[in-house]
Amino acid sequence: MQIYADNAATTKMSDAAIEAMTDCMRNWYGNPSSLYTIGQKAKEKLEEAREEIAKVINAEPREIIFTSGGSESDNQALLTAAIDGKSKGKKHIISSAFEHHAILHTLNKLEKNGFEITLLPVHENGIIRLDELEAAIREDTCLVTIMTANNEIGTIQPISEIGAICKKHGVVFHTDAVQAVGHLPIDVKAQNIDMLSASAHKFHGPKGTGFLYVRKGIIPKNLIEGGAQERGKRAGTENLPGIMAMSAALKEAVAGMEHNNDHMSEIRDYLISGLSEIPHSALNGDAKQRLAGNVNFSFEGIEGEGILLLLDQRGISASSGSACTSGALDPSHVLLAIGRIHDVAHGSLRLSVGEDITKKEADYIITSVKEVVAHLRSFSPVWRDLTDGKKEFILQ
Repeated sequence: MQIYADNAATTKMSDAAIEAMTDCMRNWYGNPSSLYTIGQKAKEKLEEAREEIAKVINAEPREIIFTSGGSESDNQALLTAAIDGKSKGKKHIISSAFEHHAILHTLNKLEKNGFEITLLPVHENGIIRLDELEAAIREDTCLVTIMTANNEIGTIQPISEIGAICKKHGVVFHTDAVQAVGHLPIDVKAQNIDMLSASAHKFHGPKGTGFLYVRKGIIPKNLIEGGAQERGKRAGTENLPGIMAMSAALKEAVAGMEHNNDHMSEIRDYLISGLSEIPHSALNGDAKQRLAGNVNFSFEGIEGEGILLLLDQRGISASSGSACTSGALDPSHVLLAIGRIHDVAHGSLRLSVGEDITKKEADYIITSVKEVVAHLRSFSPVWRDLTDGKKEFILQ
């Protein structure tokens, strides 16, 4: 049995996205910036895709900038807010301790350039507290950037409430919604979101394509200089095949969102129930306020890398952390942020199932994980010390 359970890392392209991409490659291959007919037809397709994507998040088409994905969008959003803030004497930014590295590494750069960064704690359930956010806002705060849903433990933040607080204090609010777009309802106006990042390959679109929403009134600052594409805010000939595929994938994802989430939530809770039977294990993040397809567990006394390798031998593709750091042996910064100690954080497993997951496959995953954990513990010196009483269990 082959089961792909790493959809938080990337998703399989949908048939609709593939068809849209190949149709564009065959028929709409002109440069959208050119004046001749083939180019202008391509321009029409580009703007149609922009309108479709804007509609999904209740934005205006002119507020959508096409990018290469979430990391670029995050970088451009933070740079935009930082430059605007600096021009007004505001150099304080608020974020959370478990953001994606595209955010955290950019904040580190800004800090080296004179900005002050406040990272809010996310507590054991992986959710920030609104009173702590509001208390952290100062006169010189130029940006609050909080991810909509975490890429590792799947917890969903109270985005509408965060947006309301930011609007109340006149602070720009950006959200990394890479894990959320196509999976959660988003309304940038109702939720008072000023900037939002998204990536197509998280909702069955192609890799290397994404978008940044920037509210009208905020002028995006360029990361890439060159041509006048994207109203001069993102140089380079637009990746029209990717953009059309992204639009098709997003339209399909939103149409099936309610049905898919109901199904995945049921399987998610079934997996959580089954894996909770493993002694000295713990679910990471809030049990309910999380993405429908996300299950993240820590198992005491073993290493996550061993779990992944043995599950792969059984045909199960999973992860022990974010996709961008899956080759690293350091414990997840996300798990450390919610209070897991290093030894426990090392033994983590992330399962991010898709819409096509079946109950039979869930049973196979539960059985396999139980057997793999038992096997790894059977020759783990750490587990031996725990069971012999030389060390105390952390996870009860």
